[in-house]
Amino acid sequence: MARIPDGFIDDLLARTDIVEVVGARVPLKRQGKEYSARCPFHDERSPSFWVSPTKQFYHCFGCGAHGTAISFLMNYDRLEFLDAVEELAKRVGVEVPRDTRSRNEDSDTQELFNALEAAQRFFLKQYASSGKAQGYLDSRGVSIDIRDRFGIGYAPDGFNALRDALGTDERRIKLLERGGMLSKNDSGRVYDKFRDRVMFPIHDRRGRVIAFGGRVLDKEDGPKYLNSPETPLFHKGRELYGLWQVRQTHNKIPRLIVVEGYMDVIALFQHGVDTAVATLGTATTPDHAELLFRNAADVYFCFDGDRAGRGAAWKAVESVLPRMKDGRQAFFLFLPDGEDPDSLVRSEGAEGFDRRLRDATPLSQFLFDSIATDVNLNTLEGKGRLAERAKPLLAQIPDGAFADLMKQRLTELTGVGGRQATPETHVPTQRAHSGGGRHAPTPRRSLVRSAIGVLLQKPSLAAGLTPPYRFSALRQPGIDLLTEIVEVVQQRPEISTGALLEHFAEHPQSGALQKLASQSLPGNDDTLQREFFDAVGQLEKQMVEQRLAELQMQQGESGLSDEEKRELLALLQARLSRPRAPN
Repeated sequence: MARIPDGFIDDLLARTDIVEVVGARVPLKRQGKEYSARCPFHDERSPSFWVSPTKQFYHCFGCGAHGTAISFLMNYDRLEFLDAVEELAKRVGVEVPRDTRSRNEDSDTQELFNALEAAQRFFLKQYASSGKAQGYLDSRGVSIDIRDRFGIGYAPDGFNALRDALGTDERRIKLLERGGMLSKNDSGRVYDKFRDRVMFPIHDRRGRVIAFGGRVLDKEDGPKYLNSPETPLFHKGRELYGLWQVRQTHNKIPRLIVVEGYMDVIALFQHGVDTAVATLGTATTPDHAELLFRNAADVYFCFDGDRAGRGAAWKAVESVLPRMKDGRQAFFLFLPDGEDPDSLVRSEGAEGFDRRLRDATPLSQFLFDSIATDVNLNTLEGKGRLAERAKPLLAQIPDGAFADLMKQRLTELTGVGGRQATPETHVPTQRAHSGGGRHAPTPRRSLVRSAIGVLLQKPSLAAGLTPPYRFSALRQPGIDLLTEIVEVVQQRPEISTGALLEHFAEHPQSGALQKLASQSLPGNDDTLQREFFDAVGQLEKQMVEQRLAELQMQQGESGLSDEEKRELLALLQARLSRPRAPN
């Protein structure tokens, strides 16, 4: 699908009242010019979640959750970006712009969805008349309700059943082939990919069928499980089997349990464990980790206890670590030899399985245990080896209490890592002790940080600058980011604070920008304007001094060209001037 224009996103966010969007889902209480609530993204007793109608963004001082009305819908309603945009567009009565190319792409995509939906109807019809498929599910104890909930079907034996039923013309055959339902041999013959298999439809986050998994009924006929190949609709590293059913069952998902197979998910649901999902024949990916935590704060990974299972668990650790924001938890349940979630829940029931989950290994313990397996912590050399292994891993954890505690644990094990963290080092404790809450005085900021901080409060100030921006040549940390922000506002002069933060959502300094934007600066608009242009003026003055020093050094060492002499004279004159706020 074509990218939605930035101008439309800016206008959509400007038309949207974020207080109404959030307030329809979370009870808000007015606090001066802003609104507060207990954060919907982590458990807390006192409100640290703030919504600003003027800046059009939200921020939690507890867990760090932040964003615009779009990201709130993505995280709270668990929508994809385009779906969240569509939802807001409906609220304000505007249509999401689509050019000719995107309309054609949408039409092709919809036809592909329709073809897969037709295949699903075919498999359900075949299942209804297949005693073989029904007998298999009967033998596994799968109830009619669970079969219906997951839409389990049957692909009949033979090479042409689906193709003959649905491939009414060449275009339909090509659609089924693009959707992964048909295969082609070396001679060009097209035939059914799934044959004599119980079929498990895979749904996207809107409940549409995007792929299938098939379990063979005759164990000697091909692989036990067969998944759809990668298609325009299906990327196995981004999807989780059963997530649609979990979301239909729970308004707020208490936890997610990650298992490896379709029948594991089915069996857990059958016995009342209705928060299970499965990866689709692949290790846990970063996209999986993001999707899991977007839906639940607590994630349990269930793996075999053998070497392969622990290797899979470590892959999950690598994907999860960069997403371990405060409030999120990951656990690892290693199964006894010869057992899987299906067999365990059948023998122990939901209560027994739940007990095992309560005893699962926390990510922190699994990580340190794994990297210390061949390390002798009784020697300095061993402690040094553990520290070297741990540091690059801990560096991936987002800033916060969990990151501090993991570093503290490393210090406890090795003595490496500097002063141990104390409760007073954590942000919520600092705020409580200062007595200032979110309006507490902020430490003195650098000129660059000051200019960026004011711009985030009132982006339109950047429209008063005239390019080229002399300060952009200054060699100081943050100058490139300040220049980039100014250029964005120059191109999109109506941009709001929330939309500006959305633009920089993937920037390495996104977290720092969110913190600056969440601060309440003293003074009115005139005060902010004076502060901004004063900071820019001082930065330009520093740039003049920087360039003067360079030219004067060059003059003494090798001399100046005529052009450089003119530049030196101009800079000496510029010492007498500085930018002023526009009238």
